Amino acid sequence: MKSTTELIDEGAAVKALAALAQAQRLRAFRALVIAGPQGLTPGAMAEQLGIAPSALSFHLKELSNAGLAGSEPRGRNLIYRASFVHMNALLAYLTEHCCGGGACEVKAPCTNC
Repeated sequence: MKSTTELIDEGAAVKALAALAQAQRLRAFRALVIAGPQGLTPGAMAEQLGIAPSALSFHLKELSNAGLAGSEPRGRNLIYRASFVHMNALLAYLTEHCCGGGACEVKAPCTNC
């Protein structure tokens, strides 16, 4: 099994955290996490979040560049999904040495992903 530093390094963690450090982008990422593997179209997400499609497009690009989201074409639409692997790697990176490496309740990545 790969260590956390093999899955995500400091630079990638900073990039991901910077991408989430904006309210609309954080809301968009949370919507993708809630949608799960099914994902969302940009139109559905824009309507759900009350964000202009052009602004949402910018935010989705930033999330994609940070490795937190990805898209794939489905017919005439794009489907965006959260990258649960990257999300869990970021959480593992942040909690890798939590509580001095001893028993800790915090070290629990999402088991539903």
